[in-house]
Amino acid sequence: MNIWKRNVDFSDRGVRLDKFWGRELADEGVSRGRVKSWIESGMAIVDGQSVTKGKQKLLGGEQVSIGAEDILMGENAPEPVAGDLSVLFEDEHMLVVEKRAGVTTHPAPAEKGPTLVNYLLHQWPDIAADVSGMDEQRPGIVHRLDKDTSGIMAVARTEAARLKLASDFAERKVHKVYLAIVHGCPSQPYGTIDAPMGRHPSQKTRMAVVDKGGRDARSEYRVLWTGPRGLASLVAVRIHTGRTHQIRVHMAHLGHPLLGDSVYGSRENVDWSRRPDSLATLAPRQMLHAFYLSVTHPVTGEKITRWQAPPTDFQTLLSGLTRECLRVGIVGMPGCGKSTMLGALRGLELPCFSADDSVAVLYGPDGDGASMIRQRFGGQYSLEDGSVDKTALFQAMQTSETMRREVMDLIHPMVRHECEEFFKEHRDEVAAFAEVPLLLESGWHKGGRVDMVAGVSCPEEKRTGELREKRGLDVETLAVFDSWQWSEKDKLAACDLVLSNAGGVEDLQIEAGRLRDFACDKAERRNREFEDWMEGLWPNLADEFSAEGADA
Repeated sequence: MNIWKRNVDFSDRGVRLDKFWGRELADEGVSRGRVKSWIESGMAIVDGQSVTKGKQKLLGGEQVSIGAEDILMGENAPEPVAGDLSVLFEDEHMLVVEKRAGVTTHPAPAEKGPTLVNYLLHQWPDIAADVSGMDEQRPGIVHRLDKDTSGIMAVARTEAARLKLASDFAERKVHKVYLAIVHGCPSQPYGTIDAPMGRHPSQKTRMAVVDKGGRDARSEYRVLWTGPRGLASLVAVRIHTGRTHQIRVHMAHLGHPLLGDSVYGSRENVDWSRRPDSLATLAPRQMLHAFYLSVTHPVTGEKITRWQAPPTDFQTLLSGLTRECLRVGIVGMPGCGKSTMLGALRGLELPCFSADDSVAVLYGPDGDGASMIRQRFGGQYSLEDGSVDKTALFQAMQTSETMRREVMDLIHPMVRHECEEFFKEHRDEVAAFAEVPLLLESGWHKGGRVDMVAGVSCPEEKRTGELREKRGLDVETLAVFDSWQWSEKDKLAACDLVLSNAGGVEDLQIEAGRLRDFACDKAERRNREFEDWMEGLWPNLADEFSAEGADA
């Protein structure tokens, strides 16, 4: 049994016994609640007499003592379990450690596996209740992370440190920043979510933003990066309150639940798991990481600030978002050999898309393009089988620029959609190639629909002679096609790579190999640049958050 003895000063005359001992034992890490229980158990002595009422007032000059029985560990006390904990700070008063995803913070009735507490007890046995006097089931725990949330946590090693740290967390004196990967991209690059939270009205195991009866909950977010095509975003979230599932609930409330969150983003999570590409397997948990923590040391008063880069699964998902196929657009003047180039790429077993083939299907008897043209022009340019009368339509487009633009406005969005679906289908390839004659004229290269453009250059005499004749085009028709497009000079000037069709088919096949290699190198450079950016992001973010904390 621990016994504390004091001589009461006359300056303490009129002070309640429980308040006296609460003050005297504060540095010992003994809470007032525990003092109260000792007094009520008859463990407080005043001038040799047992006192069981904490409200008894002192007169001054008394000899007082109070005793604490040795704590006996219960049958369900957590056992030490060996584990490899990453330690970011350690002294005799507190720790800062990293909790892995999949590890529950402390024991609970439904939790079967080892918890963070089990690992802590093995590495730091002094935090056990029978040594430290802390709670048997939650020794050292002053805040929590969800089981599937990774990141850093502060842990107390003494009851005194626990009381001080817990108080600072409760009074919002701690600077905490999380990183999350969310579906889509918030419309605003940063903002504050001030939305009270409480139990879900019909699903009691969930939390929710509620109109009435909720507790204050405030989060600040900032979008750090958005993946290709706005598929997902990396956001930093600073929480000013510590409500259960706060970030998960708030981001879902904003319309951008966390990737892998089957509770607060169930519909999005199901859709994600059904993706046809490798991304479907890259969000096995809610993508949330406690990245940055700054607390006041419970004894020295100095700032203890630590950060930890996200774990492998988190960073692998970020990298996976960028590792989609390099989308290569192929352009050139009519009759320059674009289709032959596409055939050479197919011969290299590369995924290829042809806008001309797409239009041919759209103009067919069951094509959506044929249906739209029939509805718009009342069958004037339709054949009996429902397909488009391409000869009649072409003649009409020749004579009317308005007509040509109207047809283009009908057909081009459908071709663009099919091309986008083609790129999605081949997302896991290193590169995919699309031959689109009017790609530049339609602004695809500026609208982010392709990652690079390759142009096929062909000598004018070859294009207007030999190749024109092979296609069965007369001079006038080729001239019309030319007039609808940019000049060859302007086209090639807008390209990332120019391929020559000055020789024979074998030469063009060599050029196809050069295009493949160029695209693969560009894709690899893009991936390396992202990896380098990500590696530098974490320390830069930590510096930013520290500066924000200093200014606060």
